[in-house]
Amino acid sequence: MQLLDWLVLIGTTAFITIYGIWKTRNNKNVSDYLLSRKMKWYTVGLSIMATQASAITFLSTPGQAYTDGMRFVQFYFGLPLAMIFLSAVILPLYRKLNVYTAYEFLEHRFDLKTRALGAFLFLVQRGLAAGLTIYAPSLILSSILGWDIYILNIILGGIVIIYTVAGGTEAVSQTQTQQMAVIFVGMLMAGIVVFNLLPADVSFMDSLKIAGKMDRF
Repeated sequence: MQLLDWLVLIGTTAFITIYGIWKTRNNKNVSDYLLSRKMKWYTVGLSIMATQASAITFLSTPGQAYTDGMRFVQFYFGLPLAMIFLSAVILPLYRKLNVYTAYEFLEHRFDLKTRALGAFLFLVQRGLAAGLTIYAPSLILSSILGWDIYILNIILGGIVIIYTVAGGTEAVSQTQTQQMAVIFVGMLMAGIVVFNLLPADVSFMDSLKIAGKMDRF
């Protein structure tokens, strides 16, 4: 890790966290905290993309594709259709009933026990998933920095908790929008580096053919 690496790592993390807290400093009530109506559509869209494409996605899927092929990509083909359905059918229903969560809707539709069961199952599922999502980048940083992975888990988890608790839904959306910008820039730079590292006598199309022949496309 050189000085520039440290500046990028610390600067990006600090900026995203502080920006999310600052943008939501005027949230005064539960409605602002859980159901902000001030956000732009593209902020919400990028936030959803960042939620779908977590650190797990960018750390594991390249390795999975290299080892097992790209068959798993078909799962993502149905997501746009699901998003269109949710936006056209489910969201208008939420707005009409003025509910904050799917579990509040379950209570309206059924009863409190159904809401509690649904919320419990979701919290267990997302708690386990969040642990893996934090563990993955901690594993990478532990390898790079030589730090104890448990300490890194606490640091990363603490940063997420700070801006989530401080700003609520809007803070999460704002910070994830910035994270998507970092992801796109990183992907672009990685692609440029890979392209430039190709041997002089191997074109990009040649590299695709070679990868296909070796079952590493």
